[in-house]
Amino acid sequence: MNEQSERTHLLKTLAHKHGFSSCGISKSEFLSDEAFKLESWLKKGYHGTMKWMEGHFDKRLDPTKLVEGSRSVISLTHNYFPAEKQDSIAPKIAKYAYGEDYHYVLKDKMRLLLEEFKQEVGEFNARVFVDSAPVMERAWAKKSGLGWVGKHSLLLTKEQGSFYFLAEIITDLPFDYDQPTTDHCGTCTACIDACPTDAIVGNQVIDSNKCISYLTIELRDAIPTEFKNNMEDWVFGCDICQDVCPWNRFSKPHAEQRFKPNESILNNSYEDWNEITEEVFKKVFKKSAIKRTKFSGFLRNLHFAKSDS
Repeated sequence: MNEQSERTHLLKTLAHKHGFSSCGISKSEFLSDEAFKLESWLKKGYHGTMKWMEGHFDKRLDPTKLVEGSRSVISLTHNYFPAEKQDSIAPKIAKYAYGEDYHYVLKDKMRLLLEEFKQEVGEFNARVFVDSAPVMERAWAKKSGLGWVGKHSLLLTKEQGSFYFLAEIITDLPFDYDQPTTDHCGTCTACIDACPTDAIVGNQVIDSNKCISYLTIELRDAIPTEFKNNMEDWVFGCDICQDVCPWNRFSKPHAEQRFKPNESILNNSYEDWNEITEEVFKKVFKKSAIKRTKFSGFLRNLHFAKSDS
């Protein structure tokens, strides 16, 4: 085994040691296949009010503009499928938000991984990314063989479905590169058929303006009345397209303590949440991704979804 192969083996070994489900590596280069797709998606206005998606177009497609001299993009997955589910009377919250905010958890793990890796191979230039910069994480994960992109636009694997986070390390180190896998969605349209707002408008194409996750998290204005009776009790994010996906029958519970579910999320009813004050909201969701929607947004979502049911 040569030095580069040894380095690749060490990195993947450490990734699993630090709790990541899988690790794939691809050459840092311009994502030519994604350029047209991204431009078309933006031109159609499918990004809604997320104007930040229009910026840094070149950086989204070229990792060398994020890390000068970069040679590799390391893609990582981390399981978040919970062992416990919400009570049937609880307003629905996406599973990824049950525990501590994944941005902090994954970045902590990645920094520890890099520290240990550098002790073995020496210094090098690298940056870690968890939704924190214009990185097309699914494209890189697909390119590095971690899975294929399903019709719902999420990364899928035969082994664990889609309930996992994606993260990246862009570095100037060379590695042995992985190859893409094949698509295994076939003729299945379960995700498209199940979406109550018809947000999946084409294969791997989402109109954010219709997506429950977008409406309950990214949208700052009032939720359009056209979605009355379509929210199905979702008040933060949505898992419908994942819950119906046949590949997610292989999902297994994670073992990360920091993703352990918040009891309030699991058990609180609409009536319990109606009593919440901004002070309590900030305390309960201090380390949660739910704080992204802010107190006013959370109340808006509760009231809109409640009038649905």
